[in-house]
Amino acid sequence: QVQLVESGGGLVQDGASLRLSCTASGRTFSDITMGWFRQAPGKEREFVACISWPGGITMYAGSVKGRFTISRHNTVSTVYLQMNKLNSEDTALYYCAARTTGIVSSTPSQYAYWGQGTQVTVSS
Repeated sequence: QVQLVESGGGLVQDGASLRLSCTASGRTFSDITMGWFRQAPGKEREFVACISWPGGITMYAGSVKGRFTISRHNTVSTVYLQMNKLNSEDTALYYCAARTTGIVSSTPSQYAYWGQGTQVTVSS
């Protein structure tokens, strides 16, 4: 089993920045992909970004490309999501997820492990 804990959410104004963190614990895997998804009220969960171990391959949703950056800490199982130029459409509950393969994916059903989520609210 893999446990995921997110942190870093909050209430910010339009145009501000936030950095989310997700730390994985439990069983370790040589190859893993960790991703961020988000879900706004009344909407389906959508892909934001992901990054693979050990290759460091990244993938982004079109709506965040150029504003968000996903990165990893090489010595610990932590992934970060730096979010810049936030706007009201970024308001959502942000989830960290993991799949036990180094192949990146934007499909939620392909991720077996999920955190509890951290709320990001952007006020205009």
